[in-house]
Amino acid sequence: MCGIAGIVGLGPTASAPKRDELTRMVRALRHRGPDEFGIYRDDEAGLGHARLSIIDLVAGHQPMASYDGTLWLSFNGEVYNYVELRQELEELGYKFRTQSDTEVVLHGYQAWGDDAFSRFNGQWAMALWEPKKNSLVLARDPVGIRPLYTCSHNDRLYFASEVKALYAADASIPRNFDPRGIDQTFTFWSIVPPRSVFAGINEVPPGTARHYQNGQWHDHEFWRQSYPTGEASTFQGTVDDAVEVVRDALNQASSLRMLRADVPVASYLSGGLDSSLVAAMGKRALGKQLKTFSLRFRDTEYDESEYQKIMVEHLGSEHHEMCVSRADIASVLPDVLYHAERPILRTAPAPLFLLSKLVRESGIKVVMTGEGADEVFAGYDLFREGVVRRFWAKNPKSQMRPRLLERLYPYLARSPVRQQAMARQFFGRNLEQWQEPGFAHGTRWQTTSALKRLFSSEMRSSLEGVDAAKELTSVLPEEFADWSHLAQDQYFEFRTLLTGYILASQGDRMLMSHSIEGRFPFLDPNVMALAASLPPSYKLRVLDEKHVVKRASEGVVPSSILQRKKQPYRAPDALALVGGEASEWVAELLREENVKEAGVFAPKTVSQLWNKCQRRAASGQFSNADNMALVGVVSTQLLHQRLLTESIALGPDIHLTTNVNQSSDNTAES
Repeated sequence: MCGIAGIVGLGPTASAPKRDELTRMVRALRHRGPDEFGIYRDDEAGLGHARLSIIDLVAGHQPMASYDGTLWLSFNGEVYNYVELRQELEELGYKFRTQSDTEVVLHGYQAWGDDAFSRFNGQWAMALWEPKKNSLVLARDPVGIRPLYTCSHNDRLYFASEVKALYAADASIPRNFDPRGIDQTFTFWSIVPPRSVFAGINEVPPGTARHYQNGQWHDHEFWRQSYPTGEASTFQGTVDDAVEVVRDALNQASSLRMLRADVPVASYLSGGLDSSLVAAMGKRALGKQLKTFSLRFRDTEYDESEYQKIMVEHLGSEHHEMCVSRADIASVLPDVLYHAERPILRTAPAPLFLLSKLVRESGIKVVMTGEGADEVFAGYDLFREGVVRRFWAKNPKSQMRPRLLERLYPYLARSPVRQQAMARQFFGRNLEQWQEPGFAHGTRWQTTSALKRLFSSEMRSSLEGVDAAKELTSVLPEEFADWSHLAQDQYFEFRTLLTGYILASQGDRMLMSHSIEGRFPFLDPNVMALAASLPPSYKLRVLDEKHVVKRASEGVVPSSILQRKKQPYRAPDALALVGGEASEWVAELLREENVKEAGVFAPKTVSQLWNKCQRRAASGQFSNADNMALVGVVSTQLLHQRLLTESIALGPDIHLTTNVNQSSDNTAES
């Protein structure tokens, strides 16, 4: 993985990119790629690159020119099938000077244009510049594993892997929150591209190639989620057949990601099924001892070390672990927000920030993880809730149908009558809307949206008439209504939580904060296409989530892990921010004048929340709403402080290993 950046003129008054502007952008991204730095410039455009060298360590310098010099590329990512694509391109007559996947991307685009993006099996964000055509293409992988932001300012287009690089390029770019981006975050837990939480800054949507030429631009969507219509399925085999092909597809995806690297690849182990399966398949492909990394927690409620140890023994891996305390989480939270570049409603990214630091200190650059399994194969409780609530909705007066919720949440059966009644009221909301888009997610979106009571009057005023959920559900694929209910629910999970939170706040940003590349076999395009083609009952069999994945894991992971109850990854939230040293800096951050300056929340309401949380510090009993509210407010305030008011941290000077200045007549000078 790497960091990319650039500046392109959009009109006749645009000034040529300057070396120091591009250098500042690259320096702001040095955590993404500390191995090499390079820039390219001509009279119309400039590209910058911070490299984390994974493939072809010697010759893969960037920005890179095509063999004929007509196309330049700054590339953040990996294309795992580059070996096979290179063979195709060589047969077409293309010549290569390196062994890198970067050069395959260059010639692949020359050969196939936008169709090349559908051929790439990998994860990427890239900028392709053709000087003679004055043409720029920005492209992002299908599910948005790698980030890419744009900003139009003073007749120029700025683009970069992270927002901080845009701000570093030009101090005159306004730094403000976008109320609608904040509103989306406090609805879905994440923004929905192309919006960001910063005014005037957009995110290139996943699966999109954005074309700029002579001041005009358009998007070409080369990938979109697709599912069979109705109850039909493009997969015609039995569930036993599905188990075999799923196992084979995951084996191939894991092998490809384990072996296509010129540096060692390790694996995360959470103790759950997904990371265990990926690690086991990766170990099999590697054929030798694997390095594994895990998180433990001082708070036993969140700790999964019992199952991590079982998997480590099963793999015989060289294992590294770290134990995270509440104080650890609080101490790194400011840096977490600097890298996340969006508010968070849980502290879960913080331990992952610390884990990536351990990985880097252990001499590893690449790890495989199990992210994406729950979205692709229907592993979340939300999908099961959708089944139960739709079943209940067909007979809303039934006393027995809602009892199925106790199958999902056994604690309900043991709860007092009053709590059971509250649960029925919560899950029974809007049952009459069971066929409407977003039905399964509605309870979650409403719960999160309740946090908007904290918004300032100015923020409320700017959002008058705005309904993030209605906006999302009003723009759907034409075939959406013909999909199964499970497919519809999976679509929304991809559009919100996966791209904007799992792969961003908990994924790319925490990994790349310490220059670690994450690889995700469950998000292999062949695996995703296969999963989408399966009948819903193969993924969610009555209430058995990820059914085919569990079956495919038999004999690969220990039965104790296969049979354990799913435990979502979580970390201490409000508990980490009240009491001890954390209270001092949190209290300072939440002072009335600081809250007022950021402008997102009402100072008095925030003060009431903070006082309430402090009172409950001794008991450690925080409601779900208070947990989310406190983390949401603190993270937003930190984001304002670190990204919108403080100077962008550029770090030490860099040595440009690639520094090409191309003049207007297109003759290159080194």
